[in-house]
Amino acid sequence: MIHLPITAPDLLRARIFARVAVRLLARLSARVEPGGVTVSAEDQQGVRHWVFCDRPLPGGTRCALPTDHLSPCTRRVRPSAR
Repeated sequence: MIHLPITAPDLLRARIFARVAVRLLARLSARVEPGGVTVSAEDQQGVRHWVFCDRPLPGGTRCALPTDHLSPCTRRVRPSAR
């Protein structure tokens, strides 16, 4: 587990930053679990906001889109092999 305090001006930008960070880290390791990523305000750390939708899809995959997406869920794209 890594807890990494980073400030962002608002919830939307915190979620965007978290999505970018997770996608970059996933390229380094297959052990990154995007579905568990949340963001919270510094003074309300008990109130967490999910970053990814992570709904289960047929075949055992999960949705890789942001939590507030309006399009149909789509599977998580695996990082490209190096």
